Amino acid sequence: MSAKIEAVIGRYVSLSIEGRDHRVYFEEAGEGIPLICLHTAGADGRQYRAILNDAEITKHFRVLAFDLPWHGKSSPPAGWQDEVYTLTTDKYVATVMAFAEALELDRPVVMGCSIGGRAVLHLALRHASSFRAAIGLQSALFSESSLGPEMAETEYLHRPDVHGGEASASAVEGLIGPGAPVADRWETLWHYMQGGPGVFAGDLYYYFVDGDMRNGVIAGLDTDTCPLYLLTGEYDFSASPEMTAEVARQVPGAKFQIMSGLGHFPMSENPEQFKTYLKPVLAEIGGMQKAAS
Repeated sequence: MSAKIEAVIGRYVSLSIEGRDHRVYFEEAGEGIPLICLHTAGADGRQYRAILNDAEITKHFRVLAFDLPWHGKSSPPAGWQDEVYTLTTDKYVATVMAFAEALELDRPVVMGCSIGGRAVLHLALRHASSFRAAIGLQSALFSESSLGPEMAETEYLHRPDVHGGEASASAVEGLIGPGAPVADRWETLWHYMQGGPGVFAGDLYYYFVDGDMRNGVIAGLDTDTCPLYLLTGEYDFSASPEMTAEVARQVPGAKFQIMSGLGHFPMSENPEQFKTYLKPVLAEIGGMQKAAS
């Protein structure tokens, strides 16, 4: 019996992000319209394995999923031992733009989940002309720690007497939809168990504090230049359907759909069901590209 070798290719790219050198790992598959995929807080690009391996998608899209610096196979920059990792809006946007520029991507589609779902809003707002479309998974204008903006709730994630990876997985387990296949559920949690010390907490600073968009600026997002698609799982209390609906209300032209049975990690917790919602969106984006050419 011959082994099945996937078509996914893993590579590294050297990026300068806010004046610092980074070595960033990414995986890609397919050809056509570039599709950049942004993972959730504390995880990495493996969450998009089902998208990378879907022949129907990769026939028309060049799917690229990279690990943020400090995540997965992307190491922290030199000198990391003397600092505390903290993700900010500017740093996140700069990272995505540096990745797209380094690979010379022609107006890619950007899709992100959770913190990535927030980031696509910032990217479309600041760099609309650089993107063909933005797809927000579990997008919301804000999310709040139950203990408030002082971030006290995340302190237990980075302590010498607590296993940070297992604590992180425990913190997100309730966000997965109840119908998720067992293997996919536990693979999603495994990614969290492998996170670097303090990385999940550093990402949550962006999610809870710095990336808050309740200042009304989102109304300026130009969906004529960068169409916005919002897909949110019904079982998510961190970025609930009601919270995503508020984004759609504030952004003229945004398209919003609730994904039945899915939770906070649709692309990894139940990829087959997620693709039934994603593929029509990708088909529409592809159609827009053909009409313009």
